[in-house]
This record gives sequence, C-alpha cells and structure tokens, in this order.
Amino acid sequence: MTPAEEPTGPKSLLAQRFRGFLPVVLDLESGGFNARTDALLEVSAVILDMDDNGVLYPQETHSFHIEPFEGANVEQSALDFIGIDLESPERDAWPEEIALPEMFRKIRKAIKAHSCTRAVMVAHNAHFDLGFVNAAVERCGIKRNPFHPFSCFDTATLAGLAYGQTVLAKACQVAGIPFDNSAAHSAEYDAEKTAELFCGIVNRWRELGGWPLPAVDTDTDTDADINA
Repeated sequence: MTPAEEPTGPKSLLAQRFRGFLPVVLDLESGGFNARTDALLEVSAVILDMDDNGVLYPQETHSFHIEPFEGANVEQSALDFIGIDLESPERDAWPEEIALPEMFRKIRKAIKAHSCTRAVMVAHNAHFDLGFVNAAVERCGIKRNPFHPFSCFDTATLAGLAYGQTVLAKACQVAGIPFDNSAAHSAEYDAEKTAELFCGIVNRWRELGGWPLPAVDTDTDTDADINA
C-alpha cells in the first residue's frame, strides 16, 4: 500500500481477527492447469465482512468473464468440463488487463474500509488460484495487486480438518450448505460456496472458544519473530 492508503483509523474486528489481513474469497476458471500458458477465463471475488459479534459473513461478489490473452492456450477438455462457450455473444468478456485492476480496486476499497493492510486470498486449493492471479498480474504489468504474494487460506485444507472432506461439494454437504452440482464450475457459484464454507468454519471455531485468544506479549518477541 502507498502511504496515502495506510490504515489510519482503529482496526475493525475483521482486521483484528486476521492480523490486519482482509480475507477475500476467490475462484477462477481457466483453459488448463498451467498458469503461465493457459488462459484465465473467469474470475470471481467475494468480499467478507464481520458483524459486531465477530460473526463472519459474505458481503458482496464481483465477477468477470475474461478474454483469453494473446497466444493463450485453451484446452477443449477444459471448456467442456466448465461449460464455457468462448463464442457466446452473452459472455461479455473483459481483457484481463482491464478486469483484474477493476476487481483489485473493489478489494482495495474494502481493505481501506476495514483498516487492513492488504488482502489474503481464500480459495479451494488456493495455490492454484493464486498462481493464475500472480501470473496474470505479471503478464499485464499490474503494479497494485492487493493480495499477499504467497500467503493464502486454503479451504480444502480447512475443510479436511473441520469436516474430513477436501472436495468442495462434499465439504459443503457435510457442513449443511446446499450445493448444486449442475451450477458448479462457474467461478461465481464456486466462490460463493467457498465463502460460505470458510465463514462457517471460522464462525464454528469462534463458537468453540477459539477466538478471541489471549493477547500475545510482544515484549518477548525475538529478533527472528520481529523480522518474520
């Protein structure tokens, strides 16, 4: 963040909960598995909020269809799996160099509103999504990426711990979250279901007494802790 964007007000409960980070749930659809060569086709971000009782909930969703970048690889098997027709006149796709900055602008607005320092990505198998976003940011020369470059919250891991399931649909089923398999593999639908799953796990942990925790004594920090 630039000096003008540094948070100046008191930290919100959301900022306190995640050490100054704003968790933003993201899902994307792509033309393959290689972040550097395969097209980014859809991206959806769910911005979260927290009420006065510390209950986390999805606040708003921002979704974009993306035009494949010049020279991008798009596997037909990927299109068949996710059900995307690149030639559909209803697709209303944006170039990634326009869509991503627009999405980032909305995320930075939420970061500022909560007096956070930056966003941290929440996704199902999160390093896949983070890799595609980072590759697109580099490809487009975007300078103001609000996401932490390598830290993330992976709901596949969290759901494995909380519910014994790592597949999104099955984890939602165990968590009591309705899941329509026919709507899956849309970035917007999957992002919103991932957001429900993440909020449910965080809120359940709170109910079990896992937050707030006792304050950390910063006087006992070592040099290694401070530089971490």
